[in-house]
Amino acid sequence: MKSKVLVLSGTAILCLLLAASPYAMAQEPAPLPIPNINIDIGSNDPGDPSGAASTVSIVLLITLLSLAPSFLVMMTSFARIVIVLGFVRTSLSTHQMPPNPVLIGLALFLSFFVMAPTFSEINSTALQPFLNGEIEQSEALSNAAIPLKEFMGKHTREKDLKLFLDYSNAEPPATIQDVPLTALVPAFAISELKSAFQMGFMIFIPFLVIDMVVASTLMSMGMMMLPPVMISLPFKILLFILVDGWYMVVKSLLISFST
Repeated sequence: MKSKVLVLSGTAILCLLLAASPYAMAQEPAPLPIPNINIDIGSNDPGDPSGAASTVSIVLLITLLSLAPSFLVMMTSFARIVIVLGFVRTSLSTHQMPPNPVLIGLALFLSFFVMAPTFSEINSTALQPFLNGEIEQSEALSNAAIPLKEFMGKHTREKDLKLFLDYSNAEPPATIQDVPLTALVPAFAISELKSAFQMGFMIFIPFLVIDMVVASTLMSMGMMMLPPVMISLPFKILLFILVDGWYMVVKSLLISFST
């Protein structure tokens, strides 16, 4: 009896669903049409030269923004600072301590601090006048290059600059403003690399002495299977803390850019 009731109930529910389905299909809303999206840059008139000029300007702006990290590395103090901080971590043998984001963030903010006078001059002589419509784009770029050339010329070795000027067969410049950026930027970059490696060498010396002392002690005690780095690491960290190493490293970096 119960099985008959269940069969009749299931049959009734199935009939109700079949009867309601045409009504549900009839009430289903029609799909919305896909809107047409048009993105126009500049004027729609093909004969208007202002439209092409604005398009080229936007393409150039996007290109400059994509190259902004390269400008930050090659034309500011960032390269020297991040390399020296990397030498500090390597000499301590702490592997990934501090981690890369911490070192890069510290180098970035130190670079902003060192470059603050240069960026301030660029803002007052190039960026703000251009945004206010007082000067054209080409003049703004020329005004922005002046403080950058002064900064890079101050920290570029004459031998490095002469290398690129001689290779390009350029005339000897009267002032640093007459040097093209194509020669000044790579000369500044290799000068920064040399300065960073010189500072890194000086940082390595005290920690190398600790490694040699620990290795010699372990050898004399016959503990040749014990890694010397494992024993010297706490002593190197202790020495770095006692001399306030981060303060001394950052102070040395700031002094190197002030001279």
